[in-house]
Amino acid sequence: MFKQHRLSKLTLAVGLGLFVHTNGLIAAEAELAANDEIEEVVAVGTRLQGSAAAVVEERKNQAFVADILGAEQLSRTGDSDAASALRRVTGLTLVDGKFIYVRGLGERYSSARLNGAYIPSPDLTRNVVPLDIFPASIIESMAVQKAYSPDMPAAFGGGNIDIRTKSIPSDFVAGVELGVGYNTTADEGYTYDGNDAGVPQAMKDAIVRYQGNFSINNIVNRDYLQDNEQGTRAQQATAINNQLLKSLPRNYGLKEESLDPEMGVKAHIGNSFEEDYFGGRIGFLLSGAYVNEWDAQTRFSSVIAQDVDSSCATSLDSAEQVANSCYNTVKNSTVTTENERYNATASLGYTFDTHSISAQQLYIVDNEDETEVAISQSPAGSSTFTIAGDGLANRNHEFNLEERKLNVSQFLGQHTFLDLWGVGFDWQYTRSKATTDIPTNVDFEFRDQYGENGRYAGSEITGDDNRVIMSYTDMEERVTSYGGNFNLPLMFDGVDVEFKVGYDFSDRARIYNTSSFTVNNSAGAAINVNDGSRDPLTNSGYLSDQFIDGNAILVDFNEPTPPDADDYIAGQKIDAGYGSFDVMYDQWLRISGGIRYEEFKQTSVGTSSLIFDGEDLQTIWSAENIEDGTILEDDWFPALSLTYIGAEQYQVRAGYGETVVRPDFREVVPVTYFDPLTDIRTFGRVGLKSSPIKNYDLRYEFYGEAGNSYSVAAFYKDIEAPIETVLRIGDEDYSATFVNGETAEVYGIEAEWLQDLTFLSDGLFTSGNITLSDSEAKIDPALAGNLTNPTKRMTGHSEYVVNMQLNYDSADGVHSASLVYNVFGERILAAGVAGRDDAYEQPFHSLDLVYTWYPDFNSKVKFKVQNLLDEQKEVTQSDIVVRSREEGVEFSVSYAYEF
Repeated sequence: MFKQHRLSKLTLAVGLGLFVHTNGLIAAEAELAANDEIEEVVAVGTRLQGSAAAVVEERKNQAFVADILGAEQLSRTGDSDAASALRRVTGLTLVDGKFIYVRGLGERYSSARLNGAYIPSPDLTRNVVPLDIFPASIIESMAVQKAYSPDMPAAFGGGNIDIRTKSIPSDFVAGVELGVGYNTTADEGYTYDGNDAGVPQAMKDAIVRYQGNFSINNIVNRDYLQDNEQGTRAQQATAINNQLLKSLPRNYGLKEESLDPEMGVKAHIGNSFEEDYFGGRIGFLLSGAYVNEWDAQTRFSSVIAQDVDSSCATSLDSAEQVANSCYNTVKNSTVTTENERYNATASLGYTFDTHSISAQQLYIVDNEDETEVAISQSPAGSSTFTIAGDGLANRNHEFNLEERKLNVSQFLGQHTFLDLWGVGFDWQYTRSKATTDIPTNVDFEFRDQYGENGRYAGSEITGDDNRVIMSYTDMEERVTSYGGNFNLPLMFDGVDVEFKVGYDFSDRARIYNTSSFTVNNSAGAAINVNDGSRDPLTNSGYLSDQFIDGNAILVDFNEPTPPDADDYIAGQKIDAGYGSFDVMYDQWLRISGGIRYEEFKQTSVGTSSLIFDGEDLQTIWSAENIEDGTILEDDWFPALSLTYIGAEQYQVRAGYGETVVRPDFREVVPVTYFDPLTDIRTFGRVGLKSSPIKNYDLRYEFYGEAGNSYSVAAFYKDIEAPIETVLRIGDEDYSATFVNGETAEVYGIEAEWLQDLTFLSDGLFTSGNITLSDSEAKIDPALAGNLTNPTKRMTGHSEYVVNMQLNYDSADGVHSASLVYNVFGERILAAGVAGRDDAYEQPFHSLDLVYTWYPDFNSKVKFKVQNLLDEQKEVTQSDIVVRSREEGVEFSVSYAYEF
């Protein structure tokens, strides 16, 4: 358990700044004319330039460094979700299609909120929210704040992302959009008849009855079996075990067939009405969307050999290449994925004078059904087998159905009290739940035989355990979040001041359970499941009743016994309050700052399904276990920002803030799991500490005519005790755990632009950004295990990120187009161990084309091509490709009509 409390000199200085002018300011004139009218201003411009200029204006008016991404910009680039859209923002890169790295820092260094509220994460391995779950259709804008301010969560490293959902319209709106798409890799794929029923009731009952032990001896003893006319005790117990196996879904035979194209539909309707009773206005907005998408990819993964040189072989087509292979193990696979996503939102709002309240219900479902057919060879592992050398390979058929849901109920309010010196008050109350269910996670393992010219000759299951592993997982996380902010604006001759105080609370709870069953060949000898006469895709349907009855095939419950654990229960509470000031002096100097006090409590306890007596219960829930998984911190987090405003055209910002990054739930308990981001078996570690961060920012911004703008920024982050991944290697695979490094630092520069190109052609303009940065993390060699480089660049950090867009808007407003480019520099995916170099994810050059035609005022036709360069993703070690994934070129077209 860790207790932290500190109060720096800067904290005291900023705190005194909150109150230094209070007496004189309150005495100033504060009467406001409630009936003042504001003259209407109409701005005319091209579709994207107008929206981009509005976003730039919002960023310009922020007290702290921030980037804003608006709905029109999302539409322009054609990105379908929040994660893919955010990679267009300066200094942001996308990892695994879900997580955003800000300024080269991993996903743990960023936080995301929905309309200012904490929300739960449906990700099984991380507290952070996977941003691909938010469809672009519900987003009004996204604000990425890169410089810490006291109203932000203290868990701030790279930045905070606030996703703002679409607001209630002032007038009637309604629309529908239909779309289809096709990926060049998704022509043929593998399908199967799935089963999402989860663990059968008979198996649940048996776990309790036999206390998780399905061995023949234990069944005999638990059921008090005796030899009788039905058979010996062992025969009766075997029959019981076989019945348990038969209760599980077993027919997972695969078929190769044409895949359906991507199909989607979106719709929305909303309006506002005057009401006569109070004289206010009532509005609503309803929206929904459904998308179904198929994809198929070829993938390659491997474990590199310890001592390799430039002459080693990267293929296994001959015995000579096998003898000189670069790898210990090699896996080639084809992965077929069906993504089904749908969402619905309902918003209701009421506005009266200077007060407004609204309620929103958001429901998102994201289902992914994935099959993988993999052929593995081992030219230099603990056991060796290759097609060219031995005529042997391992075959795996894997099935994974993951169902993610996010349900958010949110209430928001904004109030301005003109008769009370213009005091403002805004608040939010949010209750939300995220669930992830994996009712299907099955892995079949076979040994394939091959004849001449590598021709398939048959398959068998070897005579040992774990021939099939069937796992079931469910996770539920609930968050209650509420908070409010008071602000007091005061005006003097040449000085405008705003004071803010606020409160922020979140209560998070997570329950994670997993159950795993293994199918074992207890005969001790291999059993043929395909003599070569059938398609090997059908192998995973071999567990028929007849096969089970005719062979020594048994099932077992694959759960660790206490004190080991693979389930966990976790809770987290954050109580925070802050005070801040924002002073504008004579329209040329802006000073903003404040203090946040945050009390953080988190507990994670590993547990097991196999707790059947008081001794096990006391072991799992011992005071020592609870204390080991508990983090208690209360701390002050100051921030200060200075902005010099050079007339209307430029401003210079300087900022400083102190923040922290904390361990995830799973990282502080000794629970084992596969990290989907790295596909590496990962172990939690007791005793991880939080990482305090000092953040420095300097930024120059220029705002020209016609919406043109430029900015250049520099940043530096000093991280104490950074949480880093330490890898270990076995004969055939990696494993990983976490340690606190000694120190780390990140520094770099950013440049961003929006420039009209009408001197080349009317309607042409460009936008983009470039980030150049570097980082270094130092890990105590005593904690680094067999890490090759204890001092290295931080995991996931890219030395450069480039986003560029060439845009066109026709003068008549009928056509618009964008050519969108994105690339990131190589980044460490996994640190090298045992003398091996670090594994680097290579740059991926993404080039997309989006064209939109507006045939009339109500209609829009959009055509999109993604990954025009047909790039594939690669990971290298020692300049040798150890992983690759085919992405393909994706085409899509949609038609939208606004009523």
